[in-house]
Amino acid sequence: MRFNLLGPLEAFSNDTPVGLGGFNQRATAGFLLLHANEVVPTSKLMHALWGYDSPVTSRKMVQNSISGLRRILDRHAGPEGPVALTTCAPGYRLTVAPDGTDLGRFHRLVDRGRAELAAGHRQSGLSRLREALTLWRGPALVDLTESGISWPELTAIAGTRRAVFEDCAKESLDQGKHYEILGELEEMAAAEPTGERICGLLMLALYRCGRQRDALSAYQRTRTVLRDEFGLDPGRELRELELAVLNQDPSLNLTHSPNRLHTIPTPTVVRRCSRLSAARGARPTGRRLHG
Repeated sequence: MRFNLLGPLEAFSNDTPVGLGGFNQRATAGFLLLHANEVVPTSKLMHALWGYDSPVTSRKMVQNSISGLRRILDRHAGPEGPVALTTCAPGYRLTVAPDGTDLGRFHRLVDRGRAELAAGHRQSGLSRLREALTLWRGPALVDLTESGISWPELTAIAGTRRAVFEDCAKESLDQGKHYEILGELEEMAAAEPTGERICGLLMLALYRCGRQRDALSAYQRTRTVLRDEFGLDPGRELRELELAVLNQDPSLNLTHSPNRLHTIPTPTVVRRCSRLSAARGARPTGRRLHG
């Protein structure tokens, strides 16, 4: 069997969709797949599903979900690779093949793409990052999160996706593909209004497309959100980029400085903003589930 996590949770056997049961079983499967090939303690599963307000029957409900998932896995075992759900003290382990999940394939493609870029193989490296991003069909396990699930693992995966897109966008700009990447950068900037690296990439793409005014407007939007939401100013790198755009600095042109964006990392203030946002919108990690 193989599983898709980068979007709604899906399972397949011989390309045939496989139902994973009710919400309890799907949530249990999703959490185990996030920790594929690792032992997940029963207590950790209970906390993931119900937070700190676990019902007295939560351990029994986890056991029931495990039993139901085992029956499904045994019934639909296919040639995609070994899948086994075993009891391993102090909990359970879901064993899947190396390419048994789209999340695993995503990480392997990203590692390969970054390695190829570091080795100077820019076209193939960019293609690998692009291929990795195409595996996403929406937010990871979106069907579970829309029902109230909120796991730190999903936040980390979303951050990895964002970082990979930023690397992909930067390499596209370095290769002179500012027109091709512009639309995606605008969408990402709208979704991540405090993202300073995204803002910098968008500003450079707009500038190279002959849209200096729009590049400055993008800076002002990010500056306004940072000030209004957190009382912070953009970092030094982004302020310097704004000045360069105002002065039409020749170093912004691709022929002069193809690696300029190395000077726009994710600043400390943005990481602090992310923590503030998380704290402001904090909620229990699980939802109330029923047997």
